[in-house]
Amino acid sequence: MSLMTWFSATAVLPELSAHLSLTANQGAWLTNAVQLGFAVGAIGSSLLALGDIWPLTRMMAGAAFLAGIVNLLLLVNLGAAGAIATRFLTGVALAGIYPPAMKFIATWFRTGRGLAMGAMVGALTLGSAMPHLVRAAGTGVPWEAVVIVCSFGSLIAAFIFAGMLREGPNEFSRTVVDLRQVGAILRNRPVMLANTGYFGHMWELYAMWGWFLAFAASAEAEGLGPINASGFTFAVIAMGALGCLAGGWLADRIGRCLTTSMMMMISGGAALLIGLVYSGPLWLFALVALVWGFTIVGDSAQFSAAVSELSEPHLVGSSLAFQMGVGFAITIVAIWITPLVAEFFGSWRWTFLILVPGPALGVPAMLALRRHPSARLMAGGNR
Repeated sequence: MSLMTWFSATAVLPELSAHLSLTANQGAWLTNAVQLGFAVGAIGSSLLALGDIWPLTRMMAGAAFLAGIVNLLLLVNLGAAGAIATRFLTGVALAGIYPPAMKFIATWFRTGRGLAMGAMVGALTLGSAMPHLVRAAGTGVPWEAVVIVCSFGSLIAAFIFAGMLREGPNEFSRTVVDLRQVGAILRNRPVMLANTGYFGHMWELYAMWGWFLAFAASAEAEGLGPINASGFTFAVIAMGALGCLAGGWLADRIGRCLTTSMMMMISGGAALLIGLVYSGPLWLFALVALVWGFTIVGDSAQFSAAVSELSEPHLVGSSLAFQMGVGFAITIVAIWITPLVAEFFGSWRWTFLILVPGPALGVPAMLALRRHPSARLMAGGNR
């Protein structure tokens, strides 16, 4: 529920841009500022080892409360700079939820961790998709209602974190602030191979999530056929929740490296094909898009699960924050460049080709990790 704030502005970008008189570049930064804030927050958390020092439930509760309050500031006309600043702060707050939540799940599961983390990222995926569903409910839904619903979802999550959750029995050892710990993460070759896979995955993921609404609306306008662009975007992103469950189930049985490699190969193929079916037929466009939505995030949790298994126990929280901080920093470039490519081509049709290098980088990294002796530490020995 707290992750509903992530795309709360993106889902109503046309109305919010008109309300604030934003340029196209400023509108893009409403999405990118969240990524930047998350990257800054996650890397800062890694440097200070917050996820390995603070109680996880308190950290998540405070961050969810902050995200809900800051998101509400979108209702106040603070101008372009103010709106972008609130989005940045929302991203910082979300960095206090997502990485700690992955470590929290790991305290409850030694076996079946892939499926458990897959369920967690599946919930994140649904939360990220929900603003599009609220927006798709009808053209009469005001953009302010979308923002309010997303903010209250985060506030409710804060109370759940604070009052209903506790860490599991498989606690990791605590640590102290030591800036040298990032060096220890960088020198851990298996962790960095998993990170490289994640970085390639992230180049593709959020640019697709952030711009698929524009892509679908453009395809509809250029002759694809009648679709509800917001509703269809929700369906494509929400398919990832099923993908996360399937990816978790597979990873615990055939291995994290094989599962992530397979998912990235399929999602990269979908990025190649989506331009070919841009003009239809509609059923084929929908099929490719839904398969893409299923696979593009289906492997996401498994990179985190791998890091939780390959890291030194006292650095698990910091390693997860580092992985996500750098990964989300990469998304800033991908999100920023995607509409520029569309503008260069004069159409969205071939724009998503720029996302293909992400899976092309990630697959070899995960196959190299599969050959590493430390890979036996993952998924009960499954590689």
